Amino acid sequence: MTDPIADYLTRLRNAIGAKHRVVEIPASNLKKEITKILFEKGYILNYKFVEDGPQGTIKIALKYDAANKNSAIKKLIRVSTPGLRKYTGYKEMPRVINGLGIAIISTSKGVMTDKEASAQKVGGEVLCYVY
Repeated sequence: MTDPIADYLTRLRNAIGAKHRVVEIPASNLKKEITKILFEKGYILNYKFVEDGPQGTIKIALKYDAANKNSAIKKLIRVSTPGLRKYTGYKEMPRVINGLGIAIISTSKGVMTDKEASAQKVGGEVLCYVY
């Protein structure tokens, strides 16, 4: 596997498409940070880090609307890839759906959303868009 973040996003996308309640994903520090952001912003219901084996797994409970069974996550788009990295400064932060979605940025101060990075005046690598 050459791109673990793309694999993470694809597993989430596939689980949402199949209407699964829980998805298990191999863990890494970056994936843990992205999962925490998704939980804080209300895109997933809950998560748990399970320490088993050399790296462990992340169990993510997906969030669906009770009335029409639609997922809280509409799209997950990988922006920066191993072959083509996309960087941004804090003045040129991307706006996802005119501010309704979030961009997850890997900065020198850690992984954060586009709004948090703008507030702290740091730029970095744009990992993905979520809406």
